[in-house]
Amino acid sequence: MRCPQCQHGDCRVIESRPSEDRVRRRRECQACRTRFTTMERIEYKYPLVVKKDGSREPFDRDKVLAGFRLACRKRPVTPDDLEAAADRLAQRLRSSQMGELDSAQLGRMVLDELQQVDMVAYVRFASVYLEIGSAGEFIELLDPWLKSERKGRKR
Repeated sequence: MRCPQCQHGDCRVIESRPSEDRVRRRRECQACRTRFTTMERIEYKYPLVVKKDGSREPFDRDKVLAGFRLACRKRPVTPDDLEAAADRLAQRLRSSQMGELDSAQLGRMVLDELQQVDMVAYVRFASVYLEIGSAGEFIELLDPWLKSERKGRKR
């Protein structure tokens, strides 16, 4: 590690603090005694997402999080809930050790997470993702949810 002050190449680590996916290191230059902080990010291996047109792109947690935010817009869902959902999904992908993932599979995983976070957000996302075009298709989507609510009221 080079010192940002004098560019000397000999710096020692004074303190390390690991967090969820980063390591914060406090360093000191052996030449000029300047102290500085570096952040190291753990790089995980994620599968490539195969899109409908056959193109491939790396999984992007930030894109998933943006989708969560859009689906949960104006809903009583905290940013921490959305971060946790994105973390769970990313963890599932890391542990799956798949080389590639269809965008349809990823969409289903997003739906699974949204169903746990907020049902209205789930319906919003599903209506676009599943390309719902009629009232009948909407009722089909809502039917399991409505049945479980009816059972809950009878008890």
